Amino acid sequence: MKRILTVIILCCITCATFAAKKKKEVLPYQNAALTIDERLQDLMQRMTMEEKIGQLRCTLAWNYYDILDRGKGKGKGKKASIVPSESFKKDIAEGNIGMFWATYRADPWTQKSLENGLTPELAAMAGNALQRYVIENTRLGIPLFLAEEAPHGHMAIGATVFPTGLGMAATWSPEILERAGEVIGKEIRLQGGHISYGPVLDLSRDPRWSRVEESYGEDPLLTGEMGAAMVRGLGGGDLSKPYSTLATLKHFIAYGTTEGGQNGNQTVLGPMEMHQSFLPPFRKAIDAGALSVMTSYNSCDGIPCTSNEYLLTDVLHNQWKFRGFVVSDLYSIDVIATMGAARDKQEAGVLALRAGVDADLGANAFGELTRLANGTTSVGDDGKELISEEDLKFYVDRACERVLRMKFEMGLFDNPYVDPKTAAANVRTEASKQVALDAARASITLLKNDGVLPLQQPSAEGKKLNVLVVGPNADTQYNQLGDYTAPQEEENVKTVLEGIKMKAAAADSQLSVDYVKGCAVRDTTEQNIAEAVEAARKADVIVAVVGGSSARDFKTSYKATGAAEVSTEGGVAKLTDMDCGEGFDRATLDLLGLQNRLLAELKKTGKPLVVIYIEGRPLIKTWAAENADALLTAYYPGQEGGLAIADVLFGDYNPAGRLPVSVPKNIGQLPVYYNKRAPRPHNYIEMTSKPLYAFGYGLSYTTFKYANLNISAAKGQDVKVSCDVTNTGAMDGEEVVQLYIHDNVASVVQPLQQLKAFKRLMIPKGETRHVEFTLTHDDLSIIDAQMKPAFEPGVFTFMVGAASDDIRLQQRMKVE
Repeated sequence: MKRILTVIILCCITCATFAAKKKKEVLPYQNAALTIDERLQDLMQRMTMEEKIGQLRCTLAWNYYDILDRGKGKGKGKKASIVPSESFKKDIAEGNIGMFWATYRADPWTQKSLENGLTPELAAMAGNALQRYVIENTRLGIPLFLAEEAPHGHMAIGATVFPTGLGMAATWSPEILERAGEVIGKEIRLQGGHISYGPVLDLSRDPRWSRVEESYGEDPLLTGEMGAAMVRGLGGGDLSKPYSTLATLKHFIAYGTTEGGQNGNQTVLGPMEMHQSFLPPFRKAIDAGALSVMTSYNSCDGIPCTSNEYLLTDVLHNQWKFRGFVVSDLYSIDVIATMGAARDKQEAGVLALRAGVDADLGANAFGELTRLANGTTSVGDDGKELISEEDLKFYVDRACERVLRMKFEMGLFDNPYVDPKTAAANVRTEASKQVALDAARASITLLKNDGVLPLQQPSAEGKKLNVLVVGPNADTQYNQLGDYTAPQEEENVKTVLEGIKMKAAAADSQLSVDYVKGCAVRDTTEQNIAEAVEAARKADVIVAVVGGSSARDFKTSYKATGAAEVSTEGGVAKLTDMDCGEGFDRATLDLLGLQNRLLAELKKTGKPLVVIYIEGRPLIKTWAAENADALLTAYYPGQEGGLAIADVLFGDYNPAGRLPVSVPKNIGQLPVYYNKRAPRPHNYIEMTSKPLYAFGYGLSYTTFKYANLNISAAKGQDVKVSCDVTNTGAMDGEEVVQLYIHDNVASVVQPLQQLKAFKRLMIPKGETRHVEFTLTHDDLSIIDAQMKPAFEPGVFTFMVGAASDDIRLQQRMKVE
């Protein structure tokens, strides 16, 4: 018996020693001294098919954590902790999931609020807890990718909120976009996130579409430059930088030009327009370092964009040499079957995988790939299997390698955790808020000014400028933030009313401020227009803040994709303000509710009327253009928007925003984008075909004179275009100098105008600045009849001006 016990003890000691050695053993894929290629290949050959497919599945993760002891133990040293939820453990065990989406997201759809959501410190703790569980409790310990929404700031509690895309584009300042990108990338990475969903590069040619606010407008050049700047700010594709994210370009492709402006509807778009206008912004952002591209819900010319092999493989990878990975939009692979282009989710998953989709956001369809790998093969109507075992392995390996390579490049196998205290101290800092304020100021676009702006405070002692602030968007915080915004602490957002009151609170102020809401954005059951009119009669000037809203609330219903559902049922006691944001497409572009009535009644008082639109799309402003004394659009200006607008109103900041999208006079003009191909649109019998305000338009409190256009175009050389711009007014100001071209004779019909370069610059009053642009032959190339880029020598018209319809200098020149 003793002998047996001795043998058992020796065996246990041997096993324990072996286990300890094995635990300490560093496998090649875990060895930071090896190259990424060596580590990647070692890991791939160790993985099962199920583990590889798990890396391609991106699940919804806001319920993957539990917060313990939140708000308990105050003064006793006890603090909150984060543990993985049971649903998280189940999905990891059953699906080997390698990528999560929206772990930190908070909004009415996720049911995460300031009370039960994650602060930056808790977010970092949550990310660490999830990473630690996966690394310590799965066979290979492959770290997670955490993807986060970030179109205008990280969509998480405590993060900085910038103007939405349309407002950012109105700055016409790549420098500001790059600074904003740096803030966004840093705030995501500090909290343990890795992938940023954004920028949105959809060209918006139909303002009825609910997501115009997220885009950079209607022009490919402006969209591409702004997108590239944001990508550079997010790290430019160098994942070794501590605050670099994988910038995910949305949505590939032609998602902003669907029929009827309806979100996710079909797009009818020929290949020439696709190559000349819609693809270039994505190419420019990829060249700037974007490492992820998201597909779109729509079909384009009948082919679902999420299963379009030509776009996702031939164009992205083969032509552009894109080295990142493609992710579907949420459940967009499933939508292939909904469209009738696949029989079921399994077939849709195969089609998307073959086409070049590497990650399934939603994880349903690619979950079916595991069944295929296990021999549960769906057979098509022709009796053939959907995909052979060999092909399935090839496409899964291709996708898995693309995803894992990015994890290695980011260093997640070596440094998967973050410091919660650092996150708490460095998310939404004063410096970050200053960037948001700078962006908001730079975006504000002055459309009309009959001399009422900037508002002048009385110089005589004892006199006051009595300002009435009125309108549904004057003091409603969430209405100025836009879609994809997390809940905000009240003190973090400055409304227009608050911004003006801050001016009045200054020691030397001669302002008196009154406020009456007047009406809601949409609802007509409650209003106090009569009270607003009475207050207006006592005021010296009226500041009316109207427009729309993308503010989600807990009463709105949402689709599985997160898009809001429009209720047309009766019995609704009160309408929310939300008229924009994903899923809220419009059939009209007029102000809703009682807003027009409010403006008309205020106008009758005879007091100077300043109208400000806070909006997610270019609403029709015909009445305001004719009746207001001053008119501005601030888009959705973000958390610092109220301060920025007040600075513009009182002349502390000279506005220089320029429209990134044309503003129609009437919905019957749509589409009304500026760079249409010849022939020039003719007038309708009721009205002009020209927009109310054209692309690139915007006023200043000063004036600028353009002179001395010079163009040099030596054979085979770049074209140099230069001019002098002088500030001829009484105030320092910024001008946005815009260069357009027209190819006078080409083998295919060309746009009448196409923006090719721009520059925003400060010019002190009375001074002149020399502005120079360089255009390469690539810049002058067209897409020919063979769908290939081609430079065709010939005569070009070069146009320099302050807007697409305000050309100050032009000259024809032959370029060879």
